[in-house]
Amino acid sequence: MLWAPAWHAKLQEAYIVPRAPVEPLPMDQLPRPVIFHDGRLVRRPTPLAALLVVLWFPVGFALACLRIAAGALLPMPLVYYAFWALGVRVHVRGAPPPPRAERATGRRGVLFACSHRTLLDPIFLSTALGRPVAAVTYSLSRLSEFLSPIRTVRLTRDRASDAAMIRDLLAEGDLVICPEGTTCREPFLLRFSALFAELTHEVVPVAMENRMSMFHGTTARGWKGMDPFYFFMNPSPAYVVTFLNKLPPELTCAGGRTSHEVANYIQRLIAATLSYECTSLTRKDKYLALAGNDGVVATPKPPAPAKKPNGC
Repeated sequence: MLWAPAWHAKLQEAYIVPRAPVEPLPMDQLPRPVIFHDGRLVRRPTPLAALLVVLWFPVGFALACLRIAAGALLPMPLVYYAFWALGVRVHVRGAPPPPRAERATGRRGVLFACSHRTLLDPIFLSTALGRPVAAVTYSLSRLSEFLSPIRTVRLTRDRASDAAMIRDLLAEGDLVICPEGTTCREPFLLRFSALFAELTHEVVPVAMENRMSMFHGTTARGWKGMDPFYFFMNPSPAYVVTFLNKLPPELTCAGGRTSHEVANYIQRLIAATLSYECTSLTRKDKYLALAGNDGVVATPKPPAPAKKPNGC
């Protein structure tokens, strides 16, 4: 009996491509839901769609620069109207909490726990409030940090130091945090980190939703510094900011709940508002699927000092 390698059997398989055009399956008929995907184009690049993208690109880039400049240079109360004048739609729903100076209870700031769609979530939340609100981030390019009209503070993924940092920021004022830790394009919510629930009982859930017609404003394998440009290059991008009611004391850690119970409750609350589905997936799962790594940004270590040669 002659021996044949295992791959030899694969050569005997035949695949026939149907001549008739095949329509893609709807999302609800797929064997498994598509939660993570990468790439900048929102629509399939048919010849006509590709031509429109090529023709729109120079106009869109100039328009994106103008929109970013308006958001970065104008006072925050005027950004809302400037965005509308430049074709960026911002819809605000719910009752935003008043500024810290107008609140009668407590001196600490309110923590806004948001669903995470793009890195622009804190900026559009500040636009909806009409005042700048600081945000904590993990992965943010130097360019995006430079262009941001609000204060951004980098997290270190060290639980103790991050907790101390968030407490200090809340002592100074309101704060925005995205407990998912990374963005998700599809109608799913990733697992919420429970750290924020341990640090304050003044929590306001915020459901963030965006709409793009040509370019995605997120990437896992590309340069994240271009994320805001691609979002604002869409002809008429839109954000829907829905402020939910502040958590009552009995549903916080101050009322005897664990931090995980609070985080899971907020996740379910935001998912129900957006008609999204909750998952237990994390940032690590996303980057393993899309980029082949765990999504951890390595901090460069300073070079070790050179050893002095032994001698007299």
